Amino acid sequence: MNEQNKQTGLADDLKKSAGLSIGMAVLMVVAGLLAIFNPFAAGLGISLVIGWLIVFSGILHVIYAFSAGGVGSFLWRTLVGILYIIGGLFLVLNPPIALASLTLTVGIVLIAESVLQFVAFYQLRDVTGSGWILFDGIATLVLGILILYPFPANSEWVVGTIFGINMLFSGVTRLMYSVAAKKVISSAATQH
Repeated sequence: MNEQNKQTGLADDLKKSAGLSIGMAVLMVVAGLLAIFNPFAAGLGISLVIGWLIVFSGILHVIYAFSAGGVGSFLWRTLVGILYIIGGLFLVLNPPIALASLTLTVGIVLIAESVLQFVAFYQLRDVTGSGWILFDGIATLVLGILILYPFPANSEWVVGTIFGINMLFSGVTRLMYSVAAKKVISSAATQH
């Protein structure tokens, strides 16, 4: 395979990857809009998924306990697994409490996410389309602050709405930088 064929193959792979990224962006936008239009259902759904994930994590802890080398280690791992199972079932059986807890957690996570987006922007500031990462970081920071300010009065609707808005902004951001990347790839491919 000569050098020209390798470059063409690489450009095709990069275009395909950018196309997949654009497809994922569209799905993120659609999911975001669905969550915005039905925030309570989205929030409960997210809370229930997290509760069940904790339950399944507890089951895995109990299974892992059987690989313990001694009785003390077995008992400790089993106890941790049982606590996970009880905590997860508590959240699954008490969705309003799960939703309130999740609301607080989401506010904190979004603020942490915005900090990471600011770092990513700083590292990529010279790349075409990186301003969208900064925009996403600012929007995510504002959303995180908006959650934490009126908590807990907003617990019934905020998780679904905020995740919907976040998914929408993240989807638009992904779409914009994927389109920019595809243009750069196409431009570079035609120059060779």
